[in-house]
Amino acid sequence: MNVKKAVIPAAGLGTRFLPATKAQPKEMLPILDKPAIQYVVEEALRAGIDDILIISGRGKRSIEDHFDRSLELELYLKEKGKADLLEEVQAISEKVAIHYIRQRDPRGLGHAVSVAEPHVGGQPFACLLGDDIMAEDNPLIERMLAIHARYGRSVIAVKEVPREEISLYGCIEPDFVEDNLARVISIVEKPPPEDAPSTLAAIGRYVLTPEIFDALRRTEAGVGGEIQLTDAINILAQEQAVYAYVFEGGRYDIGNKLDYLKATVELAVDREDVGKEFREFLADFVQRRKLL
Repeated sequence: MNVKKAVIPAAGLGTRFLPATKAQPKEMLPILDKPAIQYVVEEALRAGIDDILIISGRGKRSIEDHFDRSLELELYLKEKGKADLLEEVQAISEKVAIHYIRQRDPRGLGHAVSVAEPHVGGQPFACLLGDDIMAEDNPLIERMLAIHARYGRSVIAVKEVPREEISLYGCIEPDFVEDNLARVISIVEKPPPEDAPSTLAAIGRYVLTPEIFDALRRTEAGVGGEIQLTDAINILAQEQAVYAYVFEGGRYDIGNKLDYLKATVELAVDREDVGKEFREFLADFVQRRKLL
């Protein structure tokens, strides 16, 4: 079955980026001239997904406003002859159907995904975290959809991380069936480095079968007192095959200050409008620093 729906959880409080996120959702932090969550929506569009449910929360109204039409702005741009900008602000709303539902209580990622069940309607769906963005040349979700089409099972994205960092992620015990594809024997949320079954960390992209909702109903509160999606995936992996696709590069955690800076720099250097001058500035900056 082709996957045509995506769920984007965007209800987190963004505490790692305070005070900037006190009055602004972390998903709306700009990378150059575009908010982080728009990169995620565009990633889903590139993969052929045109029905998106955003799981929001209190204080997230600006996300809805961003993807809605702004007739006053569009009229202003039209009158000023700014056709390129007009096309850009209209593009997303014309290409994708975006729906919203609130996670009323901040009970974790697993709980956020569970409220999407009525919208998903018993179909497999992609899940893309709203504060993780991928480089445009990283076809991660397309490859995961291809794996799902081949096996008909859930697929999660994993990446090698240093062992001392594995306690920040969900970690899988893998059984490799191909060079970069493993069956998940088990997955545990934020294990101590010495207890981690591997250094393969679950990274913000999932293709999930509808059975995940039954697993979520059976999932008890875990790390942080929250319903963890990782724990539900572990339940599912004991009952049917769940696959992990190992990818490299091209991913930024926008809730992490260093990753945010990296995303801004790496995405800027490839831009047609500012890339050349920005590369020249960076080269000059590095040279000046060497001379200090």
